[in-house]
Amino acid sequence: MHMQEFFARWGQQGTVDLKQELEQVLMLITARCLLGKEVRERMLHEVFSAYRDLTENSLHLTSLLFPYAPTPAARRRDRARATLSGIFSEIVRSRRRSGRRAGDDDGDVLQSLVDARYRDGRGTTEAEVTGLVIAILFAGKHTSSATSTWTGARLLRHAECLDAAVDEQRRVVAERGSGVDYDALAEMGFLHCCIKEALRMHPTAPLFLRRAHRGFTVRTREGAEYDVPSGQTVASPLLINHYIPYVYRDPHVYDPRRFGPGREEDRVGGRFCYNAFSGGRHACPGEAYAYMQVKVIWSHLLRNFELKLVSPFPRTDWMKLSPEARGKVVVSYKRRMVPVGSVLEN
Repeated sequence: MHMQEFFARWGQQGTVDLKQELEQVLMLITARCLLGKEVRERMLHEVFSAYRDLTENSLHLTSLLFPYAPTPAARRRDRARATLSGIFSEIVRSRRRSGRRAGDDDGDVLQSLVDARYRDGRGTTEAEVTGLVIAILFAGKHTSSATSTWTGARLLRHAECLDAAVDEQRRVVAERGSGVDYDALAEMGFLHCCIKEALRMHPTAPLFLRRAHRGFTVRTREGAEYDVPSGQTVASPLLINHYIPYVYRDPHVYDPRRFGPGREEDRVGGRFCYNAFSGGRHACPGEAYAYMQVKVIWSHLLRNFELKLVSPFPRTDWMKLSPEARGKVVVSYKRRMVPVGSVLEN
C-alpha cells in the first residue's frame, strides 16, 4: 500500500532524484514497521526532517574523530538529536499513561522497547528507548537507503541484468496470479542476487572491528602464519575482502549471477568472504528485513516503470562513516501502460 501511494505521486513520465525518493519511501516503511501510528499519521515529516539533520551532520569522519568540536555541523546534530528525543520521550510517556501493550492495534518495535524489562525487572527509561529507536532507525533505514540506491544504479547501468530482473517479475507475478506478498518476494532469486552484488561492491560499512578475547594464529592461503595476541583489535576490511580475485571472478565487474546456482562464489570462498551483514555470532539480525525492504521497493519499480539512469554513475562519498552515493542520482521514468505481470499483459 505504501509503495502504491508513494509512487502514485509520480506522473506518467519525468525525472527524479532516485536517491532522495528512496530515502523518503524507506522512511515510510520504517515508520510503519518500527515507530507506530503516532509518527506515521501525525509527525512523520517532523521525525524525517530531524533524522535527516542528525545523519547528515553526524556521519562524517570528522564527527568520529572530533565529536565535541564546536562546529556548525555539531550544533545542528545536537539540535536534531534533542528534537528526536523530545518526540519519542513524549510518545513513551503517552503510551505508558494509556496502558498500551505490545500486540495492541497493529503493534510496532517502539512499543516492544517501551514494554521491555531488564533481567533485574527494571523497565526501560525514556532516554534508553529514544537511543535504541534512533539506532534502529539508522540500521533499518539509512543503510537500506544506500543499498536501494546502489542496487538501482547498478541495474540501470547494465541493461541485460535489468531485463532479466524485469523478466523475473513477470514470471513470479504470473505464476502466483496475485499481488506481491512475502512468498512472492522469496521467489525473486535474481533480484536478491542483484541486491547482494550491489552490497558486495558498495558495502554500507567499509570494515568491521572485533576484539580478540583469546589469541589465535592466522594461516594465509600462501602458507604463511602470524599470531594475533589476546586483547588486540582485528579489522575485517570489506573493501578488500569483497574484491579478492581468487574468491570472486572479475571482482570489479557487476555480475549478480556469481551468487546463483552453479557458482555461489561467496560460499566456495569460505563462510567469511562475504561480510555485507558482518558475520559470526554478531552478524546483523536485520539481514532478512533489509533484503525484504529493498525487494519490495524494486519489485514495484520494475513492474510499474521503465527507468533510465540520466546522471553519470555515482561516485562513492568516502567521507561518510557509512559510504553512500555522492550527490544526486537522477533517473528518467515512464509509467508502464500495463504493469509487468498483470492479467492484461498476459
